[in-house]
Amino acid sequence: MVVACVVLACALGVASPPWGFVGHEMAARVAAAALPDAMPAFFRDAGPQLVHLNPEPDRWRVWEQREMDQAFAYDHYVDLENLPDGALAAPDRYVYLAMLYEAGLEKPERDAGFLPFRIVELYQRLVSGWRRWRAEEDSDRREWIEERIVNDAGILGHYVTDASQPHHTTIHFNGWDAETPNPEGYTLDREFHARFERFFVEAHVARDDVVAHANAERPRSVAGSARDAVVAHIREAHAEVETLYRLDRDVGFDPEQPAHPAATNFAAARIAAGADMLASLWWSAWLESASPVERGGEDR
Repeated sequence: MVVACVVLACALGVASPPWGFVGHEMAARVAAAALPDAMPAFFRDAGPQLVHLNPEPDRWRVWEQREMDQAFAYDHYVDLENLPDGALAAPDRYVYLAMLYEAGLEKPERDAGFLPFRIVELYQRLVSGWRRWRAEEDSDRREWIEERIVNDAGILGHYVTDASQPHHTTIHFNGWDAETPNPEGYTLDREFHARFERFFVEAHVARDDVVAHANAERPRSVAGSARDAVVAHIREAHAEVETLYRLDRDVGFDPEQPAHPAATNFAAARIAAGADMLASLWWSAWLESASPVERGGEDR
């Protein structure tokens, strides 16, 4: 059934199943444990809910509910090789999309993806929520805002974790793209995506493995520069694409065989990178919300 779903996703031109619930939940659990005491208590206490919410966007991916599925399908990845110069500097996803059309991509949303914009959009929504929370004096309304903050932070976590998986940053998202040069003999296996990030992780990666690779220090602040940090996070994962493929070729990511330490370490390190970035964005959104902002936008 899983293989059939992966094949269907490829045929329809949508992203393949991501980290799997186990990888997503591990990343969120490690991120939540890293939060400083200076974060408001309600947010630190929401760790189990943040863990539950991290896989949530994958729960929306039901092909029979096409309108919902297609609305979010392209937010899970970005194919960096297909982007024209300057595309990631676009001020929003719509200017970005226009740049993709101008570059001649056949189906820009499918051929490029929106992952960095989805992350930044949710980060900014979280900053907005924290600003309202700081200013709200009514206790009931403050609790409602808290619910909004936790929900937005949990959903943000999904995409940040996706971005730590090299497959989500490349045209080689599920086996090496057969139309591009492959001098090192990387796998063309169209089950590689799920085999690595779901079945291998579920079989061989434990939370302690992820913790061992995570940043043990206080989350770094990227307040005021979150967008640059998000792009750097994605580029860092993309730099590991060929490492991922070499490991698969040389030692394998077989969920049914004993794992090579290099394979386990690689998967754990990538999940830890997602956890570190997520803790940083949660912490930074809280810090950034202390600064006032001018309201903009046009009324419609």
